[in-house]
Amino acid sequence: MAKPFHGQAGSSCHIHLSLWRGGKNVLEKDGELFRCFLGGWMAHLPEMMAFYAPTVNSYKRYVDASWAPTRIAWSYDNRTAGFRVVGEGRACASSAAFPAPTATLPRLRRRARVGPGWNQEQARSSRMLRRRCLRRAAPAGGSAHARRSGGAVSKSAFAKSALGDAVVEHYSHFFRTEVAAFDGAVTDWERSRYFERI
Repeated sequence: MAKPFHGQAGSSCHIHLSLWRGGKNVLEKDGELFRCFLGGWMAHLPEMMAFYAPTVNSYKRYVDASWAPTRIAWSYDNRTAGFRVVGEGRACASSAAFPAPTATLPRLRRRARVGPGWNQEQARSSRMLRRRCLRRAAPAGGSAHARRSGGAVSKSAFAKSALGDAVVEHYSHFFRTEVAAFDGAVTDWERSRYFERI
């Protein structure tokens, strides 16, 4: 459970990723490929959140001024940023703190993290796209909690191409059902706050 107790830190599932080709870490920081890959990961994050945070409770972990990320931003070893770059040289890796401990199946999670970045990397020969993804992947300074984001998997052409229409429709249906069930629930908080006051 991502957020078992109100007022306390939740649980997460950090993903650390490096890519190797011919015995070389191709995502060493400050390289063009690194920025394009990270830019793609960040660009597609909103539409892939369905796989990173699969329950209503997953989203209660994202609280400003906590260790949980609340904005799409990256930085060097900055715990307020959802994406961190850790290590140097061959040990350099990208780290994402958005996934909840309930993130879906490992194979889907792997495609949901590698696919977005690789989609940008494969298309990096386009001059316009390259400039756009390099701008997108500018590191955040200070606290990243000052940024906002949003998105939906059901409308994502990228999610459908990376995971298939059937997978996207299945998870979209699940999330719609989950939100509808939550919206119709009466919580203990409501009972304790309103039952004798109103």
